[in-house]
Amino acid sequence: MTIKGLANKKIGFIGTGKMGEALIKGLIHARLVPSENIYASDMDIAKLKMLEKDLRINICSGNCDAVVNSDVLIIAVKPQIVPSVLSEIKSSIKNQLIISIAAGVTIDTFEKNLSPGTKVVRVMPNIAATVEEAACAISPGSSVSKEDLDIAVNIFNAIGKAVQLQESLMDAVTGLSGSGPAYIFMIIEAMADGGVHEGLDRNTARLLAAQTVLGAAKMVLDGPTHTGELKDMVTSPGGTTIRGLRVMEEQGVRIAMMNAVIAACERSKELGKKN
Repeated sequence: MTIKGLANKKIGFIGTGKMGEALIKGLIHARLVPSENIYASDMDIAKLKMLEKDLRINICSGNCDAVVNSDVLIIAVKPQIVPSVLSEIKSSIKNQLIISIAAGVTIDTFEKNLSPGTKVVRVMPNIAATVEEAACAISPGSSVSKEDLDIAVNIFNAIGKAVQLQESLMDAVTGLSGSGPAYIFMIIEAMADGGVHEGLDRNTARLLAAQTVLGAAKMVLDGPTHTGELKDMVTSPGGTTIRGLRVMEEQGVRIAMMNAVIAACERSKELGKKN
């Protein structure tokens, strides 16, 4: 895949935890950049060596090494250590585009801790980057050009779907799509448990539950039809579906999902205040 603005670009990662690794794998699998153009640093040397062996990326001796070898630098560390990382790499940053995926850490935090004019883009992706189906929201900083923004959008479109939003909505994105895969994993597991209860073997129940969620999501994404109308398409008068929906409403599934998103959003705000 050839992406405009990314030809021969080198992409660096500071942090190769679950999300950092997911993005690296997603970029390579999508053929956005070759593995030899990816550089990574992490305190976990064993993890770095594993990625070097499995994915053939370049591993760096330290964070500053990752910076100087990159045109685009992705900060993928835990939110609470972002300030110390920025202090360490500040003098090594020249004209790199800095992309942060640290939940709850504002663009202002980056711009205040780095040199004036540093190009910063904040992104909230999710773990589905590993299968190139990530949901990503992107907000540019004050020094980001259209070309810079296009690069960021293209990177994250290559591993899913990216939308540009004002930064004030990032906590909502974190609570919804950032944390959302965990909610859906729980739903799939519960659906499969129901199937096992009724006699299906575990593997069959799991496959049917997961494919059902995938198919339903594709129906939502492929057309403008409201989710309520889609629900009605499956719901026959006096049938099985309406019986199941009644139980879901009685047991508060809808409000539980809403409250999960809201709670995760509030936690994202708390993390942001600490940084």
